[in-house]
Amino acid sequence: MPVLFVGHGSPMNSILDNTWSRGFARLGQLVPEPRAILAVSAHWFVDATLLTSDVRPKTIHDFGGFPRELYEIQYPAPGQPELAAQIRARLGEQHAALSGEWGLDHGTWSVLRFMYPEAQLPVLQLSIDRRLSVQQHLDLARSLGELREQGVLIVASGNLVHNLRDALSRMHSGNHATPDWAQRFDDTIVEVLRQRDTQTLVQLWPQSRDGQLAHPSPDHFLPLIYAYAATDDADRASFPIEGFDAGSIDMRSVLFG
Repeated sequence: MPVLFVGHGSPMNSILDNTWSRGFARLGQLVPEPRAILAVSAHWFVDATLLTSDVRPKTIHDFGGFPRELYEIQYPAPGQPELAAQIRARLGEQHAALSGEWGLDHGTWSVLRFMYPEAQLPVLQLSIDRRLSVQQHLDLARSLGELREQGVLIVASGNLVHNLRDALSRMHSGNHATPDWAQRFDDTIVEVLRQRDTQTLVQLWPQSRDGQLAHPSPDHFLPLIYAYAATDDADRASFPIEGFDAGSIDMRSVLFG
């Protein structure tokens, strides 16, 4: 299986017919149908590495202040506890645990509801441990690449630039221009991924100034690390979705393989 990183952006993309939601739908046509999906979402950012283990994971509406229609969305994909246990073993049982306290948050279902609208495929979600360094995330996630041989599609969901404060200020002022630092960071990541420059990728946050501006918090950057870690030098990076929303929300998606 290939590996996907998806820039999911605003929850509103879930109920709008726009460039981004149409792009999400096209992603489903670019990959073979998997037997299961492992999602890594920016929105499960906690003090542990956890895997959903429910037979029927709940749809989580992890946001506030949006239209009622958004809270009524359900994505009733089944879980697969046996696969969750296998993935935990790959990660190392001392490093990961199973959890029935989460489900599928909007970083996952806002993309998958367009890729696989019938919600027929088993979906598991993996948390991001905010205590780990970027290098530690990379090391932890390397074992996930073996899942590709079993027909598991890894879908990591975040944004390559995610400065929400800057984006909201631009929305309120009507200035939707992309700032120089955001464009530079996006350009840098594209080049790093094309060259498979692992050392530079790991150092982009928090060592670089553009990285700090692009990600005041690393939650939306780290899913890229999980996607990248599951690939190897034979996987070419392509970019099926490109562009910025609200100036400084990078909607670029990456297809590896």
